[in-house]
Amino acid sequence: MDHFDYKNGALAAEDMPISDIAEAVGTPFYCYSTATIERHYRVFAEALAGLSATICYAVKANSNIAVIKTLADLGAGADVVSSGELTRALKAGVPADKIVFSGVGKTRDELAHALQENILQINIESEPELQALNEVAGSMGVTAPVAFRINPDIDAHTHDKISTGRSEDKFGIEWTRIHDVITRASDLANIEIAGLAMHIGSQLTELEPFRQAFIRLRDVVAILRADGHNLPRLDLGGGLGIPYDAAATPSPADYGKVVTEVLGDLEAELLFEPGRLIVGNAGILVTRIVYVKEGATRRFLILDAAMNDLVRPSLYEAKHDIVPVSEPNSGANLERVDVVGPVCETGDTFATELDLPSAEAGDLLAIRSAGAYGAVMASTYNSRALIPEVMVNGNAYSIIRERIDPDTLINYENLPNWDS
Repeated sequence: MDHFDYKNGALAAEDMPISDIAEAVGTPFYCYSTATIERHYRVFAEALAGLSATICYAVKANSNIAVIKTLADLGAGADVVSSGELTRALKAGVPADKIVFSGVGKTRDELAHALQENILQINIESEPELQALNEVAGSMGVTAPVAFRINPDIDAHTHDKISTGRSEDKFGIEWTRIHDVITRASDLANIEIAGLAMHIGSQLTELEPFRQAFIRLRDVVAILRADGHNLPRLDLGGGLGIPYDAAATPSPADYGKVVTEVLGDLEAELLFEPGRLIVGNAGILVTRIVYVKEGATRRFLILDAAMNDLVRPSLYEAKHDIVPVSEPNSGANLERVDVVGPVCETGDTFATELDLPSAEAGDLLAIRSAGAYGAVMASTYNSRALIPEVMVNGNAYSIIRERIDPDTLINYENLPNWDS
């Protein structure tokens, strides 16, 4: 459920008409619903009732500090994958002792930053990273709390580019080697073994891969504890999918049951890192039709939004529902169209052969389920502006990122001194 509905003949975010925001802010822009973010967080938290659970929002899904603060105010921690995301999480009010630092390529500077801030834990993904962290922590005179990310060699049955738990993926330490790695780590003077971590992919639409991965994790925990390793925390990652195109997806409640069945009796603090699940359906991309073009075999709606604003359809072949902002009449005639952007790439396409009510230049459209991996993956390709982000709360809205125009971006560039 989200809070984008037709009211009085027009699409609204909560109680705020989208067309009013478009008139004031200009298009394209991202629009987020506070009520939806809060609801999705609470539904996920309720699904974990009875477990010793900490929810660390995956900042990479949507890193706007207003979004992070909304979740921090509800008690969420943060899962970060860069020093920049760590800075954002702290600025948004996430307590350091609720922050987990993940990622396969953390630099020594980033490791030092995490230790300086005294965060909850650093997830280690390789032996070279472990060695680097031990050296950095030693140079600072501190001990680093770490969880070792295991690669369980489980196929998540998701898109190949967002699957992270197979043996051929770059993430984690092979589960068959984790015993040896932790045994060696226990001899390192500046490493505190806090637990294990695992994340098998994003946008999972089945529960069975989770179950298989959790069973493998449980077995590894049993072996390590039998050898005297305490492992007080288990980081289960995220990955539960959302319904982009009305396809069925597992509920957080059903996910919680799987966690409880497989891991509920391990007497460990469980960390969860949902991202898309919380913010994906809490955002839309609002765009205006620039032209309606009659091609030789297709009818094109050419938008003012482009692949640089929302790259998921181009990068992942993702399908997003697209709806008119003005509510169509019941029984309105549908026309088959391709919905495309203005960028000089054939890949700048949001949908092909989509049936939409008759539309014309100037009409507003909303691309739904754009709250995750939308604005955070945007670029300035074709020297286009970075578009605004807007947050709605009831009948009020606030611009939480201004439009960053090409003139501003060009001001960061310089001619070489031999041309001056």
